[in-house]
Amino acid sequence: MTQSLLLTIVLAPLLGSIIAGLFGRKIGRNWSHRVAIAGVSIAFFLSLWVLKLVVMDGASYNQAVYQWLQVGSLSIEVGFMVDSLTAVMMTVVTFVSLMVHIYTIGYMHDDDSYSRFFSYISLFTFSMLMLVMANNFMQLFFGWEAVGVVSYLLIGFWYKKPTAIYANLKAFLVNRVGDFGFLLGIAAVLMYSGSLDYLKVFNQAPVMAGQTISIFDNYTWSLMTVIGILLFIGAMGKSAQVPLHVWLPDSMEGPTPISALIHAATMVTAGIFMVARMSPLYEYSETALSFILVIGAITALFMGFLGLIQNDIKRVIAYSTLSQLGYMTVALGVSAYSAAIFHLFTHAFFKALLFLAAGSVILALHHQQDIRQMGGLKKYLPITYWTSLIGTLALIGFPGLAGFFSKDAIIMAVHESTIPGSSFALWAVMIGVFVTSLYSFRLLFLVFHGKERFDAHGHPPHESPKVVTWPLVLLAVPSVLSGYLIGSLVYDKFFGDAITVMPQHDVLAAADYHGLAGFILHGLMTAPFWLAMAGLVTAWYLYLKRPDLPARIQQRLMWLWRILDNRYGFDTFNEKVFAGGSRGLGWLFSRVGDRVLIDGLVVNGAARTVGLISRVGRKMQTGYLYHYAFVMIIGVWLLLTWFVV
Repeated sequence: MTQSLLLTIVLAPLLGSIIAGLFGRKIGRNWSHRVAIAGVSIAFFLSLWVLKLVVMDGASYNQAVYQWLQVGSLSIEVGFMVDSLTAVMMTVVTFVSLMVHIYTIGYMHDDDSYSRFFSYISLFTFSMLMLVMANNFMQLFFGWEAVGVVSYLLIGFWYKKPTAIYANLKAFLVNRVGDFGFLLGIAAVLMYSGSLDYLKVFNQAPVMAGQTISIFDNYTWSLMTVIGILLFIGAMGKSAQVPLHVWLPDSMEGPTPISALIHAATMVTAGIFMVARMSPLYEYSETALSFILVIGAITALFMGFLGLIQNDIKRVIAYSTLSQLGYMTVALGVSAYSAAIFHLFTHAFFKALLFLAAGSVILALHHQQDIRQMGGLKKYLPITYWTSLIGTLALIGFPGLAGFFSKDAIIMAVHESTIPGSSFALWAVMIGVFVTSLYSFRLLFLVFHGKERFDAHGHPPHESPKVVTWPLVLLAVPSVLSGYLIGSLVYDKFFGDAITVMPQHDVLAAADYHGLAGFILHGLMTAPFWLAMAGLVTAWYLYLKRPDLPARIQQRLMWLWRILDNRYGFDTFNEKVFAGGSRGLGWLFSRVGDRVLIDGLVVNGAARTVGLISRVGRKMQTGYLYHYAFVMIIGVWLLLTWFVV
C-alpha cells in the first residue's frame, strides 16, 4: 500500500469536482458528469483494492503525507491511517457515492445548475474520504467541517426556495453547536496528551485515564469522561442525535440524490465512525459510554414515533434514518463497536436504495411528495416497487436480508450489557423494531398498493429511465447479501487493533453466535422478528384492509398526534428560546448598544459635548468690558482664597 495510491483515492473526486465546478459551462453537461463520475469511480475501485490489501494481505498504512505547521513540539500534518475500519468505510462511501452520481444524471437532467451539483457531490465525497482516512485530530476536524460546509451548499442547492435556504441555515447552525463541543474535546486531548496524532494519543490513554479535570470550583471530573462527552457532542450534531437532530428532517428540502448521500453513507455516519475510531479513549469512561447509550436509545425510539405521522415520502425515510442512527449509537454505548459499524455498513445500502427509490416515485409523479396523493403505483413502476420492497424488508430486519443480521446483533449486544442505561436501551430498541416495521410498510402500502390517488397529468406514470433504475438494482444486491458478512465483521475480530474493547465491556464475545444458520434460526424464535411481523400486519390492516381506521384513531388520540406533529416541541423551543433569544439579544445590542451607547454617547455625544461647550463659550465672550472685568475680579478672589486656605 503506497502513499500515491491513497492520494489518488482522495484527490480523484476533488479533481472531478474542480473540473465540473470551474469549467462546467465550457465542457458542457455531459462532460461535467463524466469527469465527476470518473473521479468517484477511480476512488471506488482503488478503495476495493485497498480493502483487498488489508483483508487478504494484512497490509496497513499510517504515515504523514504533508507537514502543514510546526508549533514548538506540536506538528500539524496531513496524514493517512488505513486499517480494516478505514478500508470498510472507504469502500462504502465511494460505492454509495458512485451510485448517487450515476442516479443524478437522470434525476437532475433538467436542472439548470447540473454541473454545479456534480461538483458539490464530488467535493462531498472528497471531504468524507479525508475524514475517514485521517490519522490525526486536525485532519479529522478538517473533514468534519468540510462535509458540514458542502452539506450546507447541497441542502440549499435550490436557493430560490425559501424553505431550502431555511433548512441549510438550520443544518449549519445546529452542527456548529455540536462542533463547538467537538473542538473543545480535541483541545482537551491536545492539552493533556501534547499531540494530535491518533496513535500517540491512544498510547497515552491509560495515563490520561487516571487524571481529573476541574470544570467548576471544588468539583472534578474524570478527564476521559469529559473528553468522551465533548467529542460525542460533535457526533450528536453530525449524526443527528437528540436534541441536535432537528436539522436532519428539514434537510429533505435538498434534491433527492443528496438526501441519499447525506443520510446513507456519508455525513450522518461520520459521528458513528468517529466514536468507533476513538474506542481506545471511550473504553476508559463508563460514564461517557452510558451517556452515549441513553442518547442513542432515546433517538432510536422517539424519532421512530415521528415517522408514523409523516406524509412527505422523503421525511418518512429521514425519520427512519434518525431512528437507525440511534441503533448504531446504542451499539457504541455498549462497546459493540463492530456491530455499530456493521449496521452502518448494511444500512448504507438499503437506506440509499430507499431514498433513490423515493426519488424515482417523485420523478414519475411530477415531483409530488405527499404519500396521500399516491397509491397503486406497483403496476406502473415495477423496478422501483420491487427494489423498494427489498429495501423495506432489509430495514425492518426481515430474516435473511442485511438489516436482520445487523439489527439483531445490536439487540443481542444490548441484552448482554450491564452498564447503566442498558435496560432502558433494550426496551427502546425492541419497541423500535415494531415502530420501524409499522411506518416502513405504511409508506410502502400507501405508495404502491391500494387505490390510485395521484394526478396522472393526462398520462399514466411510467418507470424511470435506466440511469435511475440501475443504481436501485445495484444497491438492492448488497441490501440482501451484505448481512452474510456478520461472522467476519462482527464476531471474528475483523477490525482487530482498529477497535479496542476491554474484557469487561466485550458484549459481542458474550453473545452466543453459532454461524449463519444458527443466527437466522435463533432470530426466528426471538421477540424482534415477531415484533417486526406485528408491525407489518398492523400496517396491512390499517392502510389496506381498513383504510378508514387511521383517521378515526387520529381523532381519538388528537392530543398525542399534536405532540408528534409538533415534533415534541424541539423546533418550537429552538425557535422561541434560542432563535428568539438571539434575535432579542441582537435587538438589544442594536437599540441599546449601537444606537444609545455608540451612536448616542460616543459619536453623537462627543458632537453634543462640543456644541454645549461652544454655546457656553459664546455666552461668555460678550464683548462688554465690564463682563470681562467681573470675571477677572472673581478669578482674583478665587486665587486669593485658595492661597489663604
